Amino acid sequence: MTLRFKLDENIPRRVEPALRDLGHDVETALSEGLAGAADPDILAACKAENRLLVTLDLDFSDIRVYPPGSHRGVWVLRPADQAFTSVLNLVLAGVRLSAIERTAGQLWVIDEKRVRIRE
Repeated sequence: MTLRFKLDENIPRRVEPALRDLGHDVETALSEGLAGAADPDILAACKAENRLLVTLDLDFSDIRVYPPGSHRGVWVLRPADQAFTSVLNLVLAGVRLSAIERTAGQLWVIDEKRVRIRE
């Protein structure tokens, strides 16, 4: 299944080609001139483009501000460090899980041990 991603500016740039190589449709906040944009603006762009946001920004995990169902989907990554391989491994864990679990409108918080899903 092909997923449509928008990678936040805090995601290592090498994640983009890795996801494209797997056949996914990937855009980045940086390539779309959204560097430094407010969180609501980034999420609005994702919603307009029907894209799932992948970010390290914990602000997006606040369901009072960004309730599930109000967006296309958000994956908040919680790696042990921000190295490329650590971040990529969490994204790939999400991709694998998305093969059996719905992502639309959900908040996923992904760390090395588990994926917490808020619907």
